[in-house]
Parts: sequence; structure tokens; C-alpha cells
Amino acid sequence: MRMNTLSNYDLRKLLIALCIYLTSLFAANTLGLKIMPFFFGSHISVSIISFPFVFIMTDIIGEVYGKKIAKMFVLAGIVSTALFILYSLISLALPWAKAGLWAKEGYNLMFGISARISVASLVAYAIGEYQDVISFFFFKKKFSEKGFWLRSNLSNLWSQFLDTVIFMLIAFYGVYDNHTLLILILTWWLYKVAIGAVFTPLSYLGIKILKHKGKEENINESNTNQNQNI
Repeated sequence: MRMNTLSNYDLRKLLIALCIYLTSLFAANTLGLKIMPFFFGSHISVSIISFPFVFIMTDIIGEVYGKKIAKMFVLAGIVSTALFILYSLISLALPWAKAGLWAKEGYNLMFGISARISVASLVAYAIGEYQDVISFFFFKKKFSEKGFWLRSNLSNLWSQFLDTVIFMLIAFYGVYDNHTLLILILTWWLYKVAIGAVFTPLSYLGIKILKHKGKEENINESNTNQNQNI
């Protein structure tokens, strides 16, 4: 579907979808510093709640509006993340007023992400998301229009693996021993894939909402059909 063929109703839905996409991305990158206990004595980041929406959303958008618009969502995420990192670094470098020193320690702890972690997050996200879009449409050719759940989960399986491996290697190689790093990669990858599968019903709900036609579209289609019959 081309941008110039989208109705105002479509554009409004895309705007809301982009808001959900970017909010989920920022929530994962900022709130994800908190880890919580999980099964068998392991730990997991709370970003596991919001981050699957990032990959799911590109699948939904690709399914309804096509690859080009899905890639535009990814580009918006890359630009937004890069700007957020830049703003964070500038904000941390600026001097503190005495009246605000009470928040300095917590502020620096929260937003003082090292350059290595920042680069790891951005690179992993960019590669993982683009691969998600590419693999989603690859599987769409293989399995035709049917089986969205299969195409979505297969593409997430691959893209989440890339995202996890790239992030962990850039961020923590040399920090942890190779065995620990391998365990971290496998654990986090399987967690994200599992949560993505659990969220699959939400994907179908999103597709249904985006494919729903508003009154404006129905009126325009009706007028078009009347003009063609005249």
C-alpha cells in the first residue's frame, strides 16, 4: 500500500501504532534496567513486557500496509533511539544547580549509560528490527498470505536471536567469561521468543483494528462505486 493511497483514517491509525511502537521501545530501553526474579533462580529484565511489542508491531504493520511502511517504523525507532542517547549524554554533561543536587546520584545512575551499552543497544536494535521485517516477508513468500502466527514467530525467532547475540557481545564481551555470556544469550533469547509467542493473539487483534474501515472510508468507497456505475 502506498502512502498516497492511504486515507486520513489510515494515517490516524498509523500514527497511534507508531506511538505504541516508540513508547514500547523507550520503555524497554529505560525501564529495562530493573531485573526481577524468574524461574529456577534466574532473573529477567522487566523490559520483557514492552520489548515484544516492538517486534510484533512491525509484523502487524508489514502485514496490513506492506514492507516499505514497516521499514519506516524501524527507521523512526533508530532515529529516535540515537537522539535519545545524544540528549542523555548532553544532559549528563551539563552542570548541576545546587537546588537539584538531591537528584544527582539517582539521575546519573539511571541515565548514565556507558557509550558501550548505548552503542550495543542501538546496533542490536537496528540489525534485529530490519532482519525481522526482511525475514517476515521472506516467510510470507514461502507460506503465502496464510499463517500469520507462523510467519511472525519464525521471523521473531531469528531477529530476536540476532538482537540478543549482538547486544550481549558488544555490551558484555570481556566483562563476563564466555560460559556466563553464552548462558545469558540463550536465556534472554528464549525468554523473548516465548513472550512474543504469548503475545501473538494481540497481533491478530492489532491486524483486525488496522484493517477495520472507518465511516470516512466506507463513504468514499460508496461514492466511488456510484461514480463508476454512472
